[in-house]
Amino acid sequence: MLTLYGIPNCDTVKKARTWLDAQGVAYDFHDYKKAGVDRMALERWSDALGWEALLNRQGTTFRKLPDADKAELSREKAIALMRAHPSMIRRPVLEGEGTLLAGFKPELWAARFG
Repeated sequence: MLTLYGIPNCDTVKKARTWLDAQGVAYDFHDYKKAGVDRMALERWSDALGWEALLNRQGTTFRKLPDADKAELSREKAIALMRAHPSMIRRPVLEGEGTLLAGFKPELWAARFG
């Protein structure tokens, strides 16, 4: 079973959910704003995708951090920031059945499910 991780009011997550529904792809939704994300998941995703691809530096949550928190980023520091502020995780993350995708790009998702 696939799990789609994200925040329900995020436009990109909404597009991903609409796309999955239109393709008939079954998934569970995990709201990581409410339910959080465990460290093991973030470590697994970081190992597979790279923490740089997982950490959303474009969002307001990251941009509002003190400069000291943004300086000298490492895998461990990025994981700690994403655990403390789940909205810093690139959205959505789709995991399961040999699949791990971060961010919604219809052409990549179509290649995986088409």
